Amino acid sequence: MASLSIRIDIAPQGRIGPGKIALLEAIARTGSISAAGRSMKMSYRRAWELVDELGHIFGRAVVISQAGGRHGGGAQLTPFGEELVARYRTIERVTAQAARAHLDFLQAEIRDPAES
Repeated sequence: MASLSIRIDIAPQGRIGPGKIALLEAIARTGSISAAGRSMKMSYRRAWELVDELGHIFGRAVVISQAGGRHGGGAQLTPFGEELVARYRTIERVTAQAARAHLDFLQAEIRDPAES
């Protein structure tokens, strides 16, 4: 089935797309940048770079992390991080609904090369 992938360019700071949003959702679910990165088959360093990039784009933290130690570490989304995820998913849903008939048309037009 044809689908959309939304990438939002926020000039000149950067972009937000499905990967960064999925990472934030994984952090919210696991409570850890490291565990979220592992669940997405990326290193802690790469996960942290993406979180840091989002912070630079918006000039504020999207994740609060606490270093490990006796009581353990962890990470959670800031209220703004939660809002970012919610708004991105809303944009994604509304756009997909608006484009559904067009996507269905394109999907229906796919022909099997063997039939040519």
